[in-house]
Amino acid sequence: MNVQIEETWKQVLKDEFSKDYFIQLTDFVKKEYQTATIYPPGKLIFNAFNLCPFNRVKVVIIGQDPYHGPGQAHGLCFSVNDGIQPPPSLVNIFKEINNDFGKPVPLSGNLTRWAEQGVLLLNATLTVRAHQAGSHQRKGWEEFTDAVIRKLAEEKRNLVFILWGAYAQKKGAFIDRNKHLVLTSVHPSPLSAYNGFFGNHHFSLTNDYLIKHGIEGIDW
Repeated sequence: MNVQIEETWKQVLKDEFSKDYFIQLTDFVKKEYQTATIYPPGKLIFNAFNLCPFNRVKVVIIGQDPYHGPGQAHGLCFSVNDGIQPPPSLVNIFKEINNDFGKPVPLSGNLTRWAEQGVLLLNATLTVRAHQAGSHQRKGWEEFTDAVIRKLAEEKRNLVFILWGAYAQKKGAFIDRNKHLVLTSVHPSPLSAYNGFFGNHHFSLTNDYLIKHGIEGIDW
């Protein structure tokens, strides 16, 4: 199957693309795009991979579902297009960066600049029906993104995995803590952010670890 994804990822994940679950997932997703409003736009499903090639990944942030409102999702977890109001979780992420570094809160919620520096902004599920959160869960995307995390964890060293909330922590439970830095806290959602997200210093801890291992930090 010829999946439109960045070349280094195409090589790393080629075995996945021929598996039954992925073929069934592809059929399901194609039909959904033909019959319903699906986010993100089809050409942006693999945007996280296209902006952050396998050989450039330094940090992995794991989200759950794409945003399901108009114009929001563009294939990067927590990120929204320019001109779209940042959702509450992203507002809290920016607040923690401000708390961590004293950097002003950006006007745009577009995190493309993170992806281009080596931050893989990976949702567990890569598509969703408009206004129906979770509508494409348990269709095969989770198996695919588990394989992505496994490839990164096994084939690379000294990555930083940022796991916010119980869902992301469960998804990253198998990562070898001796090879990589795994940072965990509650989710940045307004429902939980004051119970341990604010003050977690994940952004400075990430840079400290990368620099210690001779890798350039991220300009958050």
